[in-house]
Amino acid sequence: MTRPNIVIFMPDQQRADAVGAFGNPVVQTPHLDALAARGVRFDDAWSQHPVCGPSRVSLMTGWYPHVAGHRTLDNLLGPHEPNLLRLLRDGGYQVCMAGHRGDVFAPGVTEASTDLCGYIVEPRRGKLHVAQPEDHPLHRAFYFGRQGDEPRLDGDEATVQTAIAWLGDGRTDPWALWVPLVAPHPPFMVEDPWFSLHDRADVPLPIPPGAGVGKAAFMAEYRRRAGWDRLDEADLREIAATYYGMVSRTDDQLGRLLAAVDRIGQLEQTVVVYLTDHGEYLGDHGLVEKWPSGLDPSLVRNPLIVAGPGVAEGAACSAPVELVDVLPTLLELGEIEPSHTHFGRSLVPLLADPTVPHREHACSEGGFHPADEPLFERAGWLYQAKSDLQHDRPDLVGKAQAIRTPTHTYVYRQCERDELYDRRADPEEVVNRIDDPGLAAVRDDLRARLLDWIVATSDVIPWTPDPRFPDIPHGRR
Repeated sequence: MTRPNIVIFMPDQQRADAVGAFGNPVVQTPHLDALAARGVRFDDAWSQHPVCGPSRVSLMTGWYPHVAGHRTLDNLLGPHEPNLLRLLRDGGYQVCMAGHRGDVFAPGVTEASTDLCGYIVEPRRGKLHVAQPEDHPLHRAFYFGRQGDEPRLDGDEATVQTAIAWLGDGRTDPWALWVPLVAPHPPFMVEDPWFSLHDRADVPLPIPPGAGVGKAAFMAEYRRRAGWDRLDEADLREIAATYYGMVSRTDDQLGRLLAAVDRIGQLEQTVVVYLTDHGEYLGDHGLVEKWPSGLDPSLVRNPLIVAGPGVAEGAACSAPVELVDVLPTLLELGEIEPSHTHFGRSLVPLLADPTVPHREHACSEGGFHPADEPLFERAGWLYQAKSDLQHDRPDLVGKAQAIRTPTHTYVYRQCERDELYDRRADPEEVVNRIDDPGLAAVRDDLRARLLDWIVATSDVIPWTPDPRFPDIPHGRR
């Protein structure tokens, strides 16, 4: 088969359950639903980290965050480290990274990994409308609201228009296009018609704070410091409906991009990968945004969809898969041999037959070692409360690892009590059953599996060896 072209369409902070194809009856995502109808929807896909940069690094390397210390927003992929875009380019693909997501690659790496990066169509930085005063609980919950009724040429729109322009330049096969967006990352804001698209009364309420049993301590403290205890049901529905509007806007952008691929006559030979870096609390447990050691399904379940030549149509895969699996999948489709040790497992067999065995479990991780507190990033603006809490109470953001089988989830926490969930009875992982004697055998089995995973993936040996006895200049310096 001719090597396919590749589109990787990647919104930021997209919950899996905020897509129609994944069962949401309210949010309007017609283009995503159509993509799933002609491809494979992965119902048990998981990100490796709940924060943007580390998760994107995992996607690009096929490494878990602990492999090379990529667990902060400031430790980006260096020129000595592998990345998917560079591998595709070295393998003969024309590679475009549309837009400006500078939170993945260290200086110089983006340029070395792409044939075009940045904007062809420049964004227009208009003044944002802020719906509430700074001391209002909605403002503190990242809510900015309606941004007028005219289309905005913001960074995301300029990214999509850049991608469409690059395609129209007359692409020759094979090419790869990465479209990383900011939305639906907060602030929660969007223009009409998207802002008014969803009836607030139809939006389901999130998991209330009182429902959680045995959850991590950061939830209550972050909620208190941010003032989110003052949010009422109407506020939560307003936030969620605005978020849904942002999702629908990105869905429309996906539809326009795929229409552009079709216009150049290459849709039938293009593999389209839709995924995100991580999710969003969206009111669950009284929280919005995310937390570095939060490993709840709302944060790390991934809405992965793949469609294109050789992919089963309208199929769903229930096997656990991980974001690190994308790298070997695209390399195999592109007939490119990997040049580094990675931990992904190609999804190509599942694309043809979603019922074939793949993984027995999926793992995610987050947080920091408390002793590294001076190295934690600092943030201001709406993130001030979050940043201050991490530095004031580093124990609340201690390292955490989660392992999920189709039936259970076990979370190891460095500084707090561990967690155990029955995913069949409690798919949203609300009630921690770590002390349930009836699940002791499950707990011990998952803890042993997690230890095996950490040992097996703790590091990688470079494939290019150093000379054991390098020549050195002798003498004083």
